[in-house]
Amino acid sequence: MRVRLEYARTGLDVELPTERVVRKLAYKDAVPLTDPRAVLDQVLAHPTGTPSLTELARGRSDACIAICDITRPVPNQMMLPPILATLEAAGIPRDKITILIATGLHRPNEGEELIEMVGAEIAARYKIVNHHGQDINEHTYLGVSPRGVPIWIDSRYVRADLKITTGLIEPHLMAGFSGGRKLICPGIAALETVKVWHGPDFLEHPKADCGILDGNPVHEENTWIARRAGCDMIVNVVIDAERRPLCFVAGDMEQAFLEGVDFVRKVVVDSLSEPVDIVVTSSAGYPLDTTFYQAVKGLTGALGVVKQGGTIILAAGLTEGIGSPEFARLFDENATLEGFVERILGKDYFVLDQWQLEELAKVRRKAKVKVVSHGLPPETINRLFVESAPSVEQAVADSLAEYGPAAKIAVIPKGPYVLAQVG
Repeated sequence: MRVRLEYARTGLDVELPTERVVRKLAYKDAVPLTDPRAVLDQVLAHPTGTPSLTELARGRSDACIAICDITRPVPNQMMLPPILATLEAAGIPRDKITILIATGLHRPNEGEELIEMVGAEIAARYKIVNHHGQDINEHTYLGVSPRGVPIWIDSRYVRADLKITTGLIEPHLMAGFSGGRKLICPGIAALETVKVWHGPDFLEHPKADCGILDGNPVHEENTWIARRAGCDMIVNVVIDAERRPLCFVAGDMEQAFLEGVDFVRKVVVDSLSEPVDIVVTSSAGYPLDTTFYQAVKGLTGALGVVKQGGTIILAAGLTEGIGSPEFARLFDENATLEGFVERILGKDYFVLDQWQLEELAKVRRKAKVKVVSHGLPPETINRLFVESAPSVEQAVADSLAEYGPAAKIAVIPKGPYVLAQVG
């Protein structure tokens, strides 16, 4: 059978043995919005749990809108214009509106990349700034959370008279689902906050996993932190496999987010009756698969449906390399994943972005990993605690030879955007 995997900007067509593939896990059929602007206008006028955006904006002196960075395919060019127009119509001057890119600890988004995100008109007419998570001087201290996380949030957001966050609700490997509170923590939080919240005390918890909110300490803590920072309204979107809007939610940070999560669950969950020997997956293509750091999400998304001792085959562009210099350094400093985990559990070792290697360690405890990519040479991939493969077809053939004639395959073309499970 021929399957198209989400890969880089182009996609990747692969041939798989039909008789071995038990299921292609995918989004459920959902009709994209025929008039997304009208629906967006409606939710801004009649949000969940808050007054309308017009009412919220009236009398405010300034506003800050936090938006996702380039690693999330949020349709900002569709979402920002009605928000901005509403703020100005309510009396907030354009020069008092700040669009803050919630980079978390990622690199800034500038130039052509910024235009790709928000469009040339907004880029030219509005003040757009990047969050710099490693500059503590750009943050305001807001105390300590119930589980002991020091709260440092971007001062430009904290000082704003009206606080709005936008985003995308999708499955998330640690926080259950993205969107809502995640624009604040980690989106505009300092390293001093993120390194504790993303530390092993949180990530090693069994409920710090994809699709789980109840009892998930990662979700519970960043919700508390976001409430402490303040948020007048969220505006979140759910998109389909073609990145077309399926649903918009707006309003209270928790109520509207949970409304969006309920919708997402109905669309993105797909199941197998039992785990399989081999999972062929992706990291959802550009922009999520540009680095190995981000591509780990494609691996964690397959964990629920692969057998213990099975193999995950990942196709990812990796056009920007391994990730941050700090993340790349982890592979030089740690000879084994077991040794790395022992070091971080000892709490005397910390390197920026170590949490993603911790997630890779979870994957490798359960499965082997083969990676297909044109962005990194095989010798580089082979030192990332995974194995390089020249093609998906060859990786599948090698795995079938290992597991024998009864081996079964599942395919997840959109990788982590599908919540794959057994049941």
